[in-house]
Amino acid sequence: MSEARYIMIGGFLGAGKTTAMLRLAHHLVREGRTVGLITNDQSSGLVDTALARANGLPVAEITGGCFCCRFQSLMDAATQLAKESAPDVFLAEPVGSCTDLRASVAYPLRRLYGEQFSVAPLSVLVDPVRSLRVLGLEPGKAFAPKVVYVYRKQLEEADIIVINKCDLVDEARRAKLQEALGREFPRAKIFTISALQAKGMEGWFGEILDGDLATFTAPELDYVTYAEGEAMLGWCNATVKVEGERSVDGNALLRELTVEMQRTLSRQGIEVAHFKMTLAPEEDGGDIGVINLVRGDAEPFMAHTLGAELQSGELILNLRAEGDPEALYGALTDALLRIATEGHKLEVTFEHAERFRPPKPVPTYRMAEV
Repeated sequence: MSEARYIMIGGFLGAGKTTAMLRLAHHLVREGRTVGLITNDQSSGLVDTALARANGLPVAEITGGCFCCRFQSLMDAATQLAKESAPDVFLAEPVGSCTDLRASVAYPLRRLYGEQFSVAPLSVLVDPVRSLRVLGLEPGKAFAPKVVYVYRKQLEEADIIVINKCDLVDEARRAKLQEALGREFPRAKIFTISALQAKGMEGWFGEILDGDLATFTAPELDYVTYAEGEAMLGWCNATVKVEGERSVDGNALLRELTVEMQRTLSRQGIEVAHFKMTLAPEEDGGDIGVINLVRGDAEPFMAHTLGAELQSGELILNLRAEGDPEALYGALTDALLRIATEGHKLEVTFEHAERFRPPKPVPTYRMAEV
């Protein structure tokens, strides 16, 4: 495998990493470069993988742990993609609750596999509303302190901090956030973009395509606090077949299910980190509906709408929230049965389901220096 560019795009759950990564992938394809995507999660059945495949991009999926704990799997995924499509650029999206990527992934990759990969600067994306709250600049529901510890550690290790979704806040709020990030994390370059609207992307693209990974000492990390913070988040994944006797509006199904979950979790005082779903009809493999909820008080948004009604399809649900996984799964299944079965007269068959708290991270390598 000849030297390829390795670009890792981090950031907390709901920051818009997948949308940004897909924008970058299509930008590279238009330039005549080949791209391979590597998605990552604590479990299987990922919305992100479904989205990459729906975009016609080569993708490998690493499940059962983050990149830091599955480093050999990361290398195996790169080898697999190299055999299948020989990418010039690998785009890797780590788990949204993962940190210490510099010491456990970027530096080991450069030290052990420097002849194969040119490692790009580490980017960390933020949702501006979430970030304003976490940094104490605005009121609003935030996470517990140990979860905030993980969030801030992600920013501390970044070469580049990308304020995504700039369309959600006005100029004054953007300036306030940018000033605070620059003051608290002075090593990082800061870019402001909207991946969804494809605004402001060129400067960031240029930096990660042509710049170098910085070589400062990786920040110290208390792995006990990190593990406890990550374990406060409940994980629920499900892959479900839906089928009816007549065609239904799949976009309405996604919206109604998201709103029902939002109301249920709000009543229980559970803060959503990210709830995302895809719905792909069996009768049209090229069509897909995608919906996201990135905070308990956010407006759900359709990243992609289905072009036609459907009679049967595959629904993939990924929920991450600060709550007990069993309670989250119970709320999810209740909402699904109520909306799909009662509301849309669909038969629901669970093909895959799991719920858990992430285990303690145990990195394969930790190299604080390059």
